[in-house]
Amino acid sequence: MRILVINPNSSSALTESVAEAAQQVVAPGTIISATNPSRGPAVIEGSYDEVLATFHLLEEVERAERENPPDAYVIACFGDPGLDAVKELTDRPVVGVAEAAIHMSSFVAATFSVVSILPRVRKHLHDLVRQAGATNRLASIKLPNLGVMAFHEDEHAALETLKQAAKEAVQEDGAESIVLGCAGMVGFARQLSDELGVPVIDPVEAACRVAESLVALGYQTSKANSYQKPTEKQYL
Repeated sequence: MRILVINPNSSSALTESVAEAAQQVVAPGTIISATNPSRGPAVIEGSYDEVLATFHLLEEVERAERENPPDAYVIACFGDPGLDAVKELTDRPVVGVAEAAIHMSSFVAATFSVVSILPRVRKHLHDLVRQAGATNRLASIKLPNLGVMAFHEDEHAALETLKQAAKEAVQEDGAESIVLGCAGMVGFARQLSDELGVPVIDPVEAACRVAESLVALGYQTSKANSYQKPTEKQYL
């Protein structure tokens, strides 16, 4: 099977790191393709960025549907931008990394904390947790003021900051698992889990494995009502 991982921002460096990490965790025979729009914000760090990026994300999905449809899509941004809209464009499984990671935490722990990026995204993270039906399991949201590209700029400093925030979530807030709240944090879950002694969930890895399972089980996106294809109309 082939899974198309779409990084909604325009950073090819982030796309490469996401693709490499995803390919390492999927089953033999599963191919990870990865892409990002050539236009739009270099990183997504707020609602304005997300709205701009979503338009170009949809263009990438439409192109894939026309030219070389994958077996499933993964949207590799923790805000899950355009998730419902993408589900309208295809009947293939579409998985957002936030929804996958939040749901996966329920299988391994009673509570979880999200460790993410900038303080400004707190409301959006609470919205994602609520949409996933997981508010009663949320121990805390930690926002240590890390930019999306922090791990590409100074990996050691960013990892130490991330580790400290996750440690506080476990020791002070009662988190029994940690969800990494940014695709830019890819590749550090196992190291952090070993050091913290609790499951640490990488959202990109979680989403790719969920997508694999949906394809293997033959599940597709329902077109019964909510995710029907867009109604025909003129777009100017």
